Amino acid sequence: MEEKTIRIALAGNPNVGKTTIFNQMTGGKQHVGNWPGVTVEKISGLRKYRGYRLEIVDLPGIYSLTAYTIDEIVARDHILNDRPDVVIQIMDATNLERNMYLTTQLMELQTRLVIGLNMTDLRRRIGDDLNVERLSEFLEIPIVETVGSKGTGIEKLFDAAIDEVERFPHHEHLIGYGPEIEDEVRRVMKAMEGHQDVIGYYPLRWFALRALEGDKKIAEFSRDIGIEGDIKRATRGVDPEEFEIELSDHRFEMIRNILNRVLQERRGRMSWSDRMDSVLTHKYLGIPIFLMIMWATFELTFTVASPFVSLIGTGFTALGGLVADNLHPDWLSSLIGDGLIGGVGGVLTFVPTIFVLFFLISILEGTGYLARAAFIMDKLMYRLGLHGKSFIPMIIGFGCNVPAILSTRTIEDRNDRMITILINPFMSCSARLPVYILLAGAFFGRGAGTVIFALYVLGILVAILSAKLFRHTILKGQPAPFIMEMPPYRVPTLRNALMQMWEKGRSYIKKAGTIILIGSLVIWAMASLPWGVEYGSEESVAGTIGHAMEPLIEPLGFDWKIGVALMFGFVAKEIVVSSLGVLYDSGEDGDDALQGTLRDDPGLSPLKAFSLMVFTLLYIPCLATIAAIRKETGSRRWTAFSVIYTTGAAWLVSFLIYQGGVLLGMG
Repeated sequence: MEEKTIRIALAGNPNVGKTTIFNQMTGGKQHVGNWPGVTVEKISGLRKYRGYRLEIVDLPGIYSLTAYTIDEIVARDHILNDRPDVVIQIMDATNLERNMYLTTQLMELQTRLVIGLNMTDLRRRIGDDLNVERLSEFLEIPIVETVGSKGTGIEKLFDAAIDEVERFPHHEHLIGYGPEIEDEVRRVMKAMEGHQDVIGYYPLRWFALRALEGDKKIAEFSRDIGIEGDIKRATRGVDPEEFEIELSDHRFEMIRNILNRVLQERRGRMSWSDRMDSVLTHKYLGIPIFLMIMWATFELTFTVASPFVSLIGTGFTALGGLVADNLHPDWLSSLIGDGLIGGVGGVLTFVPTIFVLFFLISILEGTGYLARAAFIMDKLMYRLGLHGKSFIPMIIGFGCNVPAILSTRTIEDRNDRMITILINPFMSCSARLPVYILLAGAFFGRGAGTVIFALYVLGILVAILSAKLFRHTILKGQPAPFIMEMPPYRVPTLRNALMQMWEKGRSYIKKAGTIILIGSLVIWAMASLPWGVEYGSEESVAGTIGHAMEPLIEPLGFDWKIGVALMFGFVAKEIVVSSLGVLYDSGEDGDDALQGTLRDDPGLSPLKAFSLMVFTLLYIPCLATIAAIRKETGSRRWTAFSVIYTTGAAWLVSFLIYQGGVLLGMG
C-alpha cells in the first residue's frame, strides 16, 4: 500500500523554540536549500508516522503576515501558494498575547491549523494557570502542549495534524471586526465576486482585508490580473494605515478577551529569569558582561581545541614526511606532499577549533542569551547610526558573512539594510579563524586567545565607525526603532548544540575538499613553474607575482609570499593558511610544522603577524560574500564600493598598526 503524504508547514514567532521542535520532528533527516526565487534558507525534513509520509517545512520566524519583510512574504506565499495540508504554529506558552497575533492572521488564511504550545514547563514554573482546553474551544483550534527541549508532545502534535487533515468538512476560522469594518469588507468582497476565477485560491475575505490594508503584494497581483481599477473603486475613502491599525486593535482586543477567561498570571516576586535579566541586561553592566562572555568563549575555544590541533598537525606532518620519502617521481611527491597535504592539511588542522567555537555559540544561543545581547547593544547601535536588527546579522557574521548578509532582508528600511550589508564583511567569519590560530599560536603563545578576541572586537569597532561614516555621508537618515521579544532563559540541550555544531562545521570541511583543494593545487603549480626552478622560490610564477605586489604591501610588513597568500584569500580566507603552507614549505619540522616554520622565519615577527591578522580580518570579502552583496544590493556599483572600501580600510589600519609599532620599537 502506497504511503499517503501530508505536507506540514511549521510557523511561529522568533525564539519560541520552533527550530528545536523541528529538529525533534525530523531528527537528522533534513534538507537545506533556498526558497524558489529568493536566497532565504529553506529547511525541510521527513518523518514517517502512522503510515503517513510527513513532509515538514520550517518557515522563517515571523511576528506577523503583513509581508513587510522577505521572511513574512516567504511564509505567507508558502501557505497561500503551496497550500500545505496543515500548518502547525509553535507558540511560547509564557508569552501568549504576542504569539496569538500571528494565530489570528493564520486563521484568516482559512488553513487547517494546529497549535503547539511550547515551553509549558517554564509556564508552570512561573506559576501561570492556563486552561488549555478552554483556549482550544475559544479558538476552535487543536492545541498540544510541548516541551521541545525534551521532545515532549511531538507525537501528539503529529496525531493532531493528521486528525486535522482527515477531518471533513474543514472548519474555516472567522474573526469579527465590528460593523464599520465588516461593511467595508463586504463592499470589497461584493466587488470581487465576479473575479473569483482570477483571484483563484486566495480566500475572498482575506483578499478583501489585505486590499483594504493597502497590501503591496496584493496591489501588484491585482494589477497583473487586471482588476486594479475595481479594487481602487471598492476601497475609495479608506485610509490603509488607519485600517491596518484598527484591524490590529481588534485582534489584540479579541486576544485579551480570550486570555482573561483562560489565563491567571502569577503575581508577586520576580522570577529567576527576571533576576538574571536585571544583571545581564543592566544599563551599565550589560555590555561589559557581554564582552567578558565573548572573551571567555574565544579563550575556552583556543584552550580546548589546542591539543587536538597539535595532534592533527603532527599527523599531517608525519604523513607529508612519509610521502616525501616513499613517493616518486619528485613532482608527484611534491604535488601530494607540498600541494595537497601542505595546503588542505594545513586548513583541516583547525577543524577542532571551528567545531568547538560553533558548539559554544550554539550553547549561548540555546540559553536565550544572544537575543539579550542584541537588546543590550541596541541603544549603543542606535546612537552610532545602526538599526537594532543589524546586530543579529553581525552575530551571524561570526559564523559566515554570506547567510549574515542574506538575513538583512528582515530589515525594512533600505538605508538601514544597505549599511548593515556594507559593514558585515568586517565581522570576523569562521573562515578567518584558521589564519588567527596559525599566527597567534606561532607568535603569541598563551596570549593567543586574547589576541584573537581583540581581532573580533576590532572588526566590530571598524564596522561601527564605518556605519557612522555611511550614515552621515552616502546613506543619510535616522535608523528605525527596534522592537524585539525576549525569549525565556532555557537550558540548552546537548543534542541540539551538537546538531548545530555539525551543520555549521561540516561546511568548513566541505570547503576544504573543494575550493581550498583547487586553490592549493593552483598555488602549488605557481610555486613549481617554470619547471626546473626551486620550489616556492622567487624565480617561480608565484614569486614573480608576489614581487610585483611588494611595493603595495611592504609598508604593512608583508613580503611577496604573504602577498600571494592574500591574493588567493580572495577566493576563500582559509586559502591564506593553505597558501602559506605551500609557499613556506613547512616540510618535516615536527610538531606544529607550519607554526614552527613561520616562527623561525627571520622575515616575520609578532608585529608583522598581527598586522597580517588585521589585514585578513578587514580586506576584500571572499568570492561567495561578494556574490551575496551583489544579489542583495542588486547593484554592481555598491558591490564594487564594498570591495574597494574594505580593502582600503584593511590597508590603512594595518599600515597604522605596523608603522606605529615600528616607531615604538616593536618591529
